[in-house]
Amino acid sequence: MDLLRMIEAALLVAGEPLDVERLQRLLPAGQAAARADIVRAIDQLTLECADRALELVQTASGYRYQVRAAHAAAVAPLLAERTPRYSRAVLETLAIIAYRQPVTRADIEDIRGVSLGSGMIKSLLDRGWVRVLGHREVPGRPTVFGTTRAFLDYFGLRSLGQLPALADLANPEDERFGDLQLSMLPPEAADRAH
Repeated sequence: MDLLRMIEAALLVAGEPLDVERLQRLLPAGQAAARADIVRAIDQLTLECADRALELVQTASGYRYQVRAAHAAAVAPLLAERTPRYSRAVLETLAIIAYRQPVTRADIEDIRGVSLGSGMIKSLLDRGWVRVLGHREVPGRPTVFGTTRAFLDYFGLRSLGQLPALADLANPEDERFGDLQLSMLPPEAADRAH
């Protein structure tokens, strides 16, 4: 079996990013490939996509094919019925968790200036974008939240360091986190954005 085409097929049908180790395990019995061979094949597939509407990207969990941003608007109607819409409040909450983690519900409410709806964090937990990191060692032991690999994968990020600068979030053309305003983030975070 051609290693390059096997990897291409696996990445096309996978419903999630695949890392090198998982790609190695997908090889038929009796065939093995070194990590370097898999990485070379991924590099070759990336080059093959240079002039295509698809691109091969690396996320926190591995590699995946996705439509290039330049073509996203053209195919958006095909995804509309399965793409959930999130309210501004949910997106603000997600952005606060992403930029301020580890963070408690009270921290989020302080930053937003309003109480969180009962289902807001639950919807982010259910989506798999947020997880419970533990409990803060203060009276009441509030739950501490942070983002997950699924969050990074969904937004095409390898790490939190690739999040857009906070100043970019105040830009109305930036659609990654809705229309979150820089003023909603804490002063020390806003200072780091400049």
